[in-house]
Amino acid sequence: MHIEALRDFCLSLPGVTEDIKWGADLCFSVDSKMFCITSTEAPHTVSFKVKAEEFEELASSANIIPAPYMARNKWVQVQAWSRFTDEQWEYYVKQSYEIVKSKLPKKVQQAIG
Repeated sequence: MHIEALRDFCLSLPGVTEDIKWGADLCFSVDSKMFCITSTEAPHTVSFKVKAEEFEELASSANIIPAPYMARNKWVQVQAWSRFTDEQWEYYVKQSYEIVKSKLPKKVQQAIG
């Protein structure tokens, strides 16, 4: 996967918006709640939320670290695109989306679909 494929995948999820924050980070959100962040400048890293039970294992594996400023919320930062297959990228990004979406008010979740 690469940055354009990640962008296309994120924007294919219901209710997702994108914006640039902190000068050079492309952020994907559902109802203004971020679920995936990627740097627009090299080296491209990607951060996303994971399940609590997956955090330690992922954060201690090759090319993945606890996400700066967000590790306490169970976010990881992947430092190499080659770390995952396209299917794994889609799995983890969609899982992050679903985790964040599940914390939204029920009325908002229903409106998103």
